Amino acid sequence: MKKWILALVGIAVLAIVAYLALFNKPQAPQVHYTNLSGQTASTDSLKGKVVLVNFWATSCSGCMAEMPKLRATHEKYAPQGYETVAVAMSYDPPNYVQTYVKDTALPFFVTLDSSGSIAKAFGEVQLTPTSVLIDKQGNIIKRYVGEPDFTELHQLIEQNLKA
Repeated sequence: MKKWILALVGIAVLAIVAYLALFNKPQAPQVHYTNLSGQTASTDSLKGKVVLVNFWATSCSGCMAEMPKLRATHEKYAPQGYETVAVAMSYDPPNYVQTYVKDTALPFFVTLDSSGSIAKAFGEVQLTPTSVLIDKQGNIIKRYVGEPDFTELHQLIEQNLKA
């Protein structure tokens, strides 16, 4: 009899944990972005899209290595409702960021986080690259520190674009 009760309690705990993992996703912070050409966006204006917010710096070799993959991901999924927001860290010299973006013709939204407020809002981001994937409702799906596993990232993007 005690084994049955323990088994039921165990199943109930697993069910609660599974429910919270699947349905109780944290909301992305409310932030405003201004890109290098002065266009603005916000967390709210990006709802309805699957969004990858990528924190990077021109001095970060890992960031520079992943940037072509971020570009390819953006180009593949943007027509389906995907957006990339590249947030240059506060310590990155603005002229370095502008030169890099111009030289590589990045096709997505690039913003300078000169005050560090965007990195702070996303959980005190200090390590680059760090990326946060957000669903159409503005919920955080996954946070990557370091270069994402792009196979997994693409699967998550595809799943959430269909949702």
